[in-house]
Amino acid sequence: MDFVIDSPPPEMRHEYHLSMVDRMKDKVDKSVFWSKLLGIVMQQGQKDMVDFFDLLLSPASKILNNWFEGDVLKATLATDAVIGSMAGVHTPGSGYVLLHHVMGETGGQRGVWAYVEGGMGSVSSAISKAALEAGFPNICSSHFWEGTGVLADGTEVLTSVVLSNATPYRTFVDLVPANVLPDNFLSAIKTADYSSATTKINVAVDRLPQFSCCKDFNPEGGPEHMGTIHIGSESMEEIDLAYREAANGVSSTRPVIEMTIPSVLDKTISPPGQHVINLFVQYTPYKLSEGSWQDSNVRKFFAERCFSLIDEYAPGFSSSVVGYDMLTPPDLEREFGLTGGNIFHGAMGLDSLFLMRPAKGWSDYRTPVKGLYLCGSGAHPGGGVMGAPGRNAASVPV
Repeated sequence: MDFVIDSPPPEMRHEYHLSMVDRMKDKVDKSVFWSKLLGIVMQQGQKDMVDFFDLLLSPASKILNNWFEGDVLKATLATDAVIGSMAGVHTPGSGYVLLHHVMGETGGQRGVWAYVEGGMGSVSSAISKAALEAGFPNICSSHFWEGTGVLADGTEVLTSVVLSNATPYRTFVDLVPANVLPDNFLSAIKTADYSSATTKINVAVDRLPQFSCCKDFNPEGGPEHMGTIHIGSESMEEIDLAYREAANGVSSTRPVIEMTIPSVLDKTISPPGQHVINLFVQYTPYKLSEGSWQDSNVRKFFAERCFSLIDEYAPGFSSSVVGYDMLTPPDLEREFGLTGGNIFHGAMGLDSLFLMRPAKGWSDYRTPVKGLYLCGSGAHPGGGVMGAPGRNAASVPV
C-alpha cells in the first residue's frame, strides 16, 4: 500500500495543448507506475493478493471474526473501521477503513499514532513557519472574500497556482464560480458522500479519571492514560446497534467513545494538576429525527450521556468536569468547513478512493480550473493527518 499511497494516481491528462514531448513523458510515467505496481503484485503471490482483496472488500466484522475470538478485543479494533464515518462494522468495505487507520507509522513504527506537542494547531503552525522560511508572504491570518483572490482588507493576491486543502464540496461549490466547471464534474462533487456521525467533545477536568479496572492509580498519569481509551462498546453488536440508531436519526443510546488525554504527555496544553481530555464520539447524525443540535438542552443531554457512560468505567468522572466544548457534525461543518462534518473530507468507501477521489477523471490533484489543485484529505489517498495528499500534489508537474 505504501507505493500507492505515496504516488499521485496515474490519471489521464486533460490538457489537450500538451506538446508531443509532454504527452510521451506522461505515457511513460503511467507505464512506470503500472509496471511497478504489477511487480509488487507479482511478488506477493496469488494467495496474499486474495487475502488483500478480502480485506479491502469485506466488512470489518468478517475480518475481525476471522482473526480474533474475544468480543472486547474485536470491538476495540472495530472502532478504527467506523470512526469518522457513517458506517457500521457490517458495512462492506469497512475492512479497508480499518486498514487505513493502522497502516501508517510514527517514528518508524508501523501502526503507531502520536500526540502533537501544543495540540493539532502546531501542525498548521509548522507548515506556516516552513512556508515563511521559504519566502512565502505572511497572509496566514488574513481572510479571503469567498470566490475571489481578494483579502478582506481589499488587497488583491495574484498567483498562477492555487492549492486548496478545503473539502472538494467547499472548494468547487462554495469557492469556485459554477460557470467555469463542467456539469458532470460539479454533479460528481455535489453528490459525493460527505455523511458523518462523529462528535468531538473537548473536556477540561480537575483530575485524571480513575478506571475501576486498574488497581494502581498515579494521579500524575499512568500507562492507562497515555494511549487511546475505548469506552462503552464491548462487542461489535453494540457498535452495530449504535450505528443503526443513528441511521434512523437518533443519537446512540450507548455511544462509541474513543478517549485520549494528551495533557498526560504534553504539559503545555493545561494548567498544573488539570487535564485536557478529547472524546471522539459516534454516532451522532448530522440531522436528528427529533430536536436539533442548535438546542442547548439537546446538546447538554447528549454530553451528559457520554459522561455518564464514562462514569461506568471511571466512577466520578462527571464530577471532575470543569467545562467542555462540543462539536457535532453541523458544528464541524460550520467551524472548520468540513462538509457534512466529515473529518476525511468525504467518505472513505471503495467507490471514493484512488482513481475515483474526489471524482472519476480528476484524481491527480489537478482540477478543471487551470492552476487550481486539490491537496487535502478529499484527494488521494484520503483522510488522516499524514500529509500524503499534499506531498503528492506538490510532486505533480504544473
